[in-house]
Amino acid sequence: MDDINLHYRFLNWRRRIREIREVRAVRYRERLKKMLRDGDILRYHGNSDEVGCFVAARPLSKRNRYYEVTIIDTGVRGMIAVGLVPQNYKLDHQPGWLPQSVAFHADDGKLYNGNTVGQQFGPKCCRGDRIGCGLSLDSEDGQLTVFFTKNGKEIGSVEVPGPPDALYPAVGMHSLGEEVLLDLNAEWGMDEDDGQMIVDSHEEDWCRLHDVKVTGTLLEYVGKGKSIMDVGLAQARRPLNTRFHYYELEITDAGEKCYIALGLARRDYPKNRHPGWSRGSIAYHADDGKLFQGSGVGDPFGPRCFEGDIMGCGIMFPRDYSQDAGG
Repeated sequence: MDDINLHYRFLNWRRRIREIREVRAVRYRERLKKMLRDGDILRYHGNSDEVGCFVAARPLSKRNRYYEVTIIDTGVRGMIAVGLVPQNYKLDHQPGWLPQSVAFHADDGKLYNGNTVGQQFGPKCCRGDRIGCGLSLDSEDGQLTVFFTKNGKEIGSVEVPGPPDALYPAVGMHSLGEEVLLDLNAEWGMDEDDGQMIVDSHEEDWCRLHDVKVTGTLLEYVGKGKSIMDVGLAQARRPLNTRFHYYELEITDAGEKCYIALGLARRDYPKNRHPGWSRGSIAYHADDGKLFQGSGVGDPFGPRCFEGDIMGCGIMFPRDYSQDAGG
């Protein structure tokens, strides 16, 4: 009798192990629709009227809290989304569209947080760009801090409710030709020199902000805009130097008249004057393509700029330039 009982106990034990394995196999199984996966490559496989979505097999965790996607091809419209979703997320919706999901969309630079209407969040992304998504380790009070990066630089973060083991990496696509490289084992860590960058994603890295709001790497004018004196100014804390001699901005929204100026100014520059208008400054103005150099009258210099354009400004230092000698 004892031998029979041991035999049945052994069979029950084997059945229990098999059930556990089956449950784990279902739980840790990636899901995808209207997509093809070839190793670490994800490709859109629909007709552009249907959303394609990939959900990873395992959620982010304290041990593995970050992943990245590199855009190989933007396809027809570049409608690529990178974010986090629940395990049973509906695969016919872009990440970020449904409740308990959040995602950064490459085509418009917007953050979608459980809603089909996005909020301006960061720059648009194109072929070759690397988009990252991760969890902050200092989350408290049932809130998780989800952050996003572009090419290794943080562009912003958002708080979402839920336990840390309930959010799965997800990638969405929505047009022909879209293709990305997926790295679910990417590591997140700032380089030593990141603290010296002139333009970063934190408000404290700006020396002065007047009628300008900072959200991640996004600068937004919040002034009245009713007169020539209603100018917004954002001035970086550190000047250009031989190591960091260039910076860029992308126009994500031109506003009513695209009164956007990019340039250099002295530290005590008037806060209600566009760069280039007063002494000790020089700037390129997007609305008329003119160069202003310490004067309210500009000279024709280049093309006008519009939404989606990238403007840059830098200094060509002489080879024998010395920071001490240059002042």
